[in-house]
Amino acid sequence: MQKNHTAYTQEQISAWFRGLMSIALADNEYSEQERILFDQISHSEEWGEEVTISNFEPISAQDLADALGSDRKVGENFLRMAVMMALADGKYTDTEDCIIQEFCKALNQEIKPINDLRQKLESSSHHEEHHPNLLEPVKEWLDHMDIHDSRLANLICKVVPAQCPFERDVVLFGRKIMHIPAMCEINPLYDQLVGLRFRSLSYLADKGEDVSKYC
Repeated sequence: MQKNHTAYTQEQISAWFRGLMSIALADNEYSEQERILFDQISHSEEWGEEVTISNFEPISAQDLADALGSDRKVGENFLRMAVMMALADGKYTDTEDCIIQEFCKALNQEIKPINDLRQKLESSSHHEEHHPNLLEPVKEWLDHMDIHDSRLANLICKVVPAQCPFERDVVLFGRKIMHIPAMCEINPLYDQLVGLRFRSLSYLADKGEDVSKYC
């Protein structure tokens, strides 16, 4: 089924990267993880140009929409990756969500699982304990991301860590959802990231690329 898809253009890939990094650097507080990630992406051959944090210019929502084009699937896949980028450090902030919602509006799309989750959290007490199943709709939505472009697959393999991250709190919209111990198998979102990374590795291997650098 992947053979029926058209690979992304360089303009789409560049806009995709700029959009993701605009989200990662939205709060102007660069963690070590974000700096490493930015360095990996900005110096990768998929990017097509060398950019530093100091001279990086975020992409506007309209420029992103113009570059990605009218293919709805392209926009949906970008938004899925955008949410994964925002959750890379275990926190999905209002600042990041604001940018993602601007992208949604320009792309004429909605991330219903995220919007529904926000409404549930806003209507609950700050001290209310939330069940992990609250994230099930988000997990299901992330699982539908298609992999049909080598540059995108390479990006995912660089963004998603090969090893289990350290324990942390998962915080969405300023509310602690859960604490993730170092045992990644009990992280409900980690399975989605690992699955996406595996599909990307499989896609690249099927294309004849050497994936040992990601193992």
